Amino acid sequence: MLIVFIRGIILYILVIFAVRLMGKRQIGELSPSELVITILISNIATLAMEDASVSLFAGIVPILTLVCLDVLVSYACLKSRKLRRAVSGKPKTIISGGIIDQSELKELRYTVDDLISSLRAQGIFDVSQVQYAVVETTGAISALLKPEYLPITPKTKESPEAASDPPETLISDGDLIKAAEEKLNLKDGELLKELKRRRLEVGDVFLCTADRSGKLYIIPKKKGKRE
Repeated sequence: MLIVFIRGIILYILVIFAVRLMGKRQIGELSPSELVITILISNIATLAMEDASVSLFAGIVPILTLVCLDVLVSYACLKSRKLRRAVSGKPKTIISGGIIDQSELKELRYTVDDLISSLRAQGIFDVSQVQYAVVETTGAISALLKPEYLPITPKTKESPEAASDPPETLISDGDLIKAAEEKLNLKDGELLKELKRRRLEVGDVFLCTADRSGKLYIIPKKKGKRE
């Protein structure tokens, strides 16, 4: 019994260390790969804790292997947008311009009840009030209300905003997103011309977004090491 108690303490500390190393996220915010690794770690730890015939190292080694794999994949995903999408998927727009994309819902296997239930969880009880909604890679829905249903601020009180979808990301950490450029119907070469005017290349841009009017917001990458 004492051995099981000691093994339990060791594995508890190891799992806490593993979770901290993987990053601070709630269960609902885990990507598919992170969720799989979390389940595997819990199963391995449970087996090594309950079965005294199993070597403690037989539990520790796989847990550390999975954590190291997750950290390596995370760093690789930071460098590659394609790998990031392959591992975690990409957000899907299900409402745009106040119109529900029924084909996208069907592809995601989301029912109308699922959509309405998720909106209710955010305090939105009328789907007609939603201007834009996205299913995140975690499965959660993020929604933007139409301007007339948003809380009034001094700025909106003086000059009410017209209903519009949020800005699209055109460049993410040096990667140009062609689909977003086509979605916004930007003039051919307009983005590159603006970057050239600012003496920037696509690889020099940390983030670039554009609203529906074509207004660009550009954040260059910081050069050199952090102080």
